[in-house]
Amino acid sequence: MMIFTKLYFLMLLSCGAFGLVVSANAQQKVDPQFEKMMKGSFRSEGIAKLDRIEQDATQKLCSDPKFLSSKNGSSKAIEIQKQNMASIKQPSDEKYIGDWKNGEAIAQSGRGATWTDTSTTPIGGGCYNCHEIDKKEISYGNIGPSLWNYGKTRGYSQEVLTYTWNRINNSKAYNACSNMPRFAHFKLLTEKQIQDLMALLLDPQSPVNQ
Repeated sequence: MMIFTKLYFLMLLSCGAFGLVVSANAQQKVDPQFEKMMKGSFRSEGIAKLDRIEQDATQKLCSDPKFLSSKNGSSKAIEIQKQNMASIKQPSDEKYIGDWKNGEAIAQSGRGATWTDTSTTPIGGGCYNCHEIDKKEISYGNIGPSLWNYGKTRGYSQEVLTYTWNRINNSKAYNACSNMPRFAHFKLLTEKQIQDLMALLLDPQSPVNQ
């Protein structure tokens, strides 16, 4: 029986389009066999506990067929975005930019939070799974936009710094049903790791901006 990594499974739960998890409001429509399959397909092992399949308000909303068929600008989506925005904390040391070399290693790594890891195993960002970042890397996903020349094309203003920080921390503050994992919300990445990813995207010396 497969136990999904925390990163992958949180991505799964965050996207209603997968159609694999439904909200409490839609439970009565779920086929009993499907519900039994979901509950029987996962088990606790190591640090991978069954609480990972529990949905919060954001995930429930984005798994609700009624919401998914409505307009994206609904009042529910706006409220959910406000709640996620309010949860974001700016850097405690007021520094947004770390080390871009560490940031590249974090972006490349998809390791951590599996049943074979410990609670102290560093978790990677797995950013290349969804984004083109450094042109030297030829293997990358395209679910998310290309981040090549991110800082070079957007500039290095405080507005850009804050927006980028918020996006990495909790992308659902801008798009209630974003596919992007909420890295800080679920404590997937530390503040230092997010600072290093910020450097990868925004440091003028980063190869991303050359």
